[in-house]
Amino acid sequence: MDDRMRKPPRNRRKMQSVTMSDVAELANVSPSTVSLFLRKPEAVSGTASQAISRAIEKLNYVPNLMAGGLAAASSRAVSILVPSVRNAFFAETVASMQTALKKQRLQLILGHTEYDEQEEEELVRMALSWAPAAIVLTGLSHSPATRRMLTKVTIPVIEIWELGGPQIDAAIGFHHDQVGVAVADHLIQQGRRNLVFLGARMHQDRRAKQRCDGFLRTARAAGAVATVVEHPDTASAEIGSMLLAEALRLHPDTDGIACSNDHIALGVLFGCERLKVSVPHRLAVVGFGDLSFSAACNPPLTTIRPSGDLIGREAARLIEDHLNGEKTTGSRMIDTRFTLQHRRSS
Repeated sequence: MDDRMRKPPRNRRKMQSVTMSDVAELANVSPSTVSLFLRKPEAVSGTASQAISRAIEKLNYVPNLMAGGLAAASSRAVSILVPSVRNAFFAETVASMQTALKKQRLQLILGHTEYDEQEEEELVRMALSWAPAAIVLTGLSHSPATRRMLTKVTIPVIEIWELGGPQIDAAIGFHHDQVGVAVADHLIQQGRRNLVFLGARMHQDRRAKQRCDGFLRTARAAGAVATVVEHPDTASAEIGSMLLAEALRLHPDTDGIACSNDHIALGVLFGCERLKVSVPHRLAVVGFGDLSFSAACNPPLTTIRPSGDLIGREAARLIEDHLNGEKTTGSRMIDTRFTLQHRRSS
């Protein structure tokens, strides 16, 4: 055969991916030691760890998390589902969880439900197919099918950001109706008697609705006039400005406003500046979230600090406890509480 027609020998590394056995051979350890290193590096001796690390780097080895040869490797991922990736509250929780779980060599898989229980159901079904180490959901309200799926699993199921209802396994968060109580009490203590709650998307955002209900109930019980003005779209500063104008049109005597979150409150402050409504002398404003801009507003925004970072750390702790073999019985509920940050807007 003409040498020009001969095919050059193929490099084995190019024909197939590097395996765990390849890493073990180069590091002069057993494949089970490599598997243990990938799952729990602190359990492997320093000499072996260094040899395995060098082999992984030299071979450019990437573990196949779905491979049966890597015992429990498919459970090194944690699925977390949040209503909105645009919401800074949830971003804080996800970031703190990722930081904490990284120490356990766990990775987060983030899903976005857009406050849709059917979307959450599909994401849960997909997540379970990957055999995650844990599933973290936002809130306590889920479709019947989601509940059925998750009551049968043996991994931790952690519901975050809400307490006060039936929980599947563990719940970490706070009572949102009590947020509304605290905001109403604060405004009444400031001498406000004509109150409005401004909310967005409360037909889907169950927790915002709970805050609204607690606010109205407490204000009315104290003898104040209290009502709600809402918009069906996602909360934003633009929506907040629109809601302010509507509230003042419908209720011109309004002297205190509670907002479903800080984005709405920011729009209210912008609207007050445009309409030349003095804050807080004419109108007191309270938000929810204590987002990064809240203390820098003009005037600085009184708001509720929900401790989203603590929620994330506590969720990570429960997952770590489970992986370390700590057994628990019965449902667990961790109240992270919240604080009212009193600033000049009220």
